[in-house]
Amino acid sequence: MEHPRRCNEGFDENALAMLDSSGVKEACDVDDDRNSFLEAVRSAYLVPDSPPTPSWKIFNATFQILRESKSLELAVASYLLLMELDKRYPRVSTGGVGELVVDKEAWSPFIIGLEVIHDVAEHALANSELLIDSSRFSCLVVDISQALNKSNSVLLVKDVEDMLVFQYLISVIEADFLPRQTLYKETLDWNHPRESIINILLTSRKLNFKNIVKDCMLIADKLSHHQQKHCPDDIKNANNFAKTSSDGDLALVIAADQIGKGTCLSMQKLLTLILELDVMKKEADLQGCTSRVDGRRTPLLEMVLDELTYNKDQISTFLESSVRTRRSSESSDDTTFEYLLSSFSATSSAKAIIKKITLEVARLLVAHAFQAYLSLQQQPKHATTFTGRIGASSLSQICNAMIVTFQNFRKIDESMEITSFEKEALFTAAVLSEKEP
Repeated sequence: MEHPRRCNEGFDENALAMLDSSGVKEACDVDDDRNSFLEAVRSAYLVPDSPPTPSWKIFNATFQILRESKSLELAVASYLLLMELDKRYPRVSTGGVGELVVDKEAWSPFIIGLEVIHDVAEHALANSELLIDSSRFSCLVVDISQALNKSNSVLLVKDVEDMLVFQYLISVIEADFLPRQTLYKETLDWNHPRESIINILLTSRKLNFKNIVKDCMLIADKLSHHQQKHCPDDIKNANNFAKTSSDGDLALVIAADQIGKGTCLSMQKLLTLILELDVMKKEADLQGCTSRVDGRRTPLLEMVLDELTYNKDQISTFLESSVRTRRSSESSDDTTFEYLLSSFSATSSAKAIIKKITLEVARLLVAHAFQAYLSLQQQPKHATTFTGRIGASSLSQICNAMIVTFQNFRKIDESMEITSFEKEALFTAAVLSEKEP
């Protein structure tokens, strides 16, 4: 549905006047005024059937409340209002076949690659410290990571605000990315994902991608474990805090748990979007559609696998375990490394798997699985479960299957280039296969 960009200056002036805190006011009065402002915006722009589009000033003020309210009630209310406004007034959407509709005059919480326009330019620049660039996005992720990693498990209002801001930003990133992804699949035009917010964020020199990935993995790990179960210390701290706190503080403890779950989902969503972007960029690169402007960075999957190699405590968060009932009539060998190699050794099954996960991912999977296999072999304490995880094949058989698998990969794509890590795995397999009888 299109929304006319009609002028509503009279409402804007009256609504923004509610936020004027000049003069002596109690904190509760300021909060009441902010609540009144949010309700007025909701009534003006969400209730009518055909309202004018909210101005940048209205969006900026609402976003400022979310970032600086220091009130759980206001943070949640402003977050929900922004989510509803974005749903009602989308910035990016698909039109006809191969058509991307971008509202270039729409407000955005991001100022990366933003072309500030005509009459709102001065106001936008004046409030730019509230909006998000690559550096501030990095700082936000770091702040959340540090809040979750501190010894005291109780979160402050500022921590919860940061989580809500992050959730909102990811919703904006996703809403901007998905239509572009759809158009890319239809047209194979790299310009669509190239101009996405997430791609501009990740290619910025202000953002350290490696550090961001580490912090994202830490946050996802902390919050996913928190969802599965509360450790005794967490429960003890929360109970002690609740006994000595006011009703507002108790509400914060309860809200933090729910908002933490939403933040975990948003973090997983961010990582998924980056993976999708990496796949499209790889395809565009093979077609010669990328340039130096697109920059060069290590794909997310490689960074995650590398991080898990040296931080095994996070493996359970990112790798889903296989569960099989005792009554299952199916063979249980399909969860072993031996079965994995046999699947890739057969051309037909290898092509089917690669079609779903790409050849690059398949090579990384096999190489890291081989590394884990060698690691398990060096640990006698795991001898009882070794066969169940690997299979009954000998070391020589596994190494030969590893070599055959990569030979098969080469048949599927003669121009493939393997990484130094994969070369090392192949070299190790070749050496060990010659040593074994």
